[in-house]
Amino acid sequence: MIFNTGAALLDAIVLAVVSREEEGTYGYKITQDVRRVLEVSESTLYPVLRRLQKDQCLETYDREFAGRNRRYYKVTEKGMVQMNLYREEWKSYSTKISRLFEGGELK
Repeated sequence: MIFNTGAALLDAIVLAVVSREEEGTYGYKITQDVRRVLEVSESTLYPVLRRLQKDQCLETYDREFAGRNRRYYKVTEKGMVQMNLYREEWKSYSTKISRLFEGGELK
């Protein structure tokens, strides 16, 4: 992707990915799911996960998997509120940009 991805957009994408799993999901799977739509490295995503956890948008818990602990991330109520705000902002933003590209009226 040639467009720069800012922190807010990364936060929104991660919240959307994590919210798809009711019981939460783990870091590697989050990375793989995000990579389906956006080129991003694990070293970029883990700070996003930590920031969202610090902001109380994500909570974590550990679960054993194949003899090791795996850290799971789950969206909190505050995280759902934030994700819905991001969703509304994205709809407005993307509509305006699409209008511009398509030669429509700017509003």
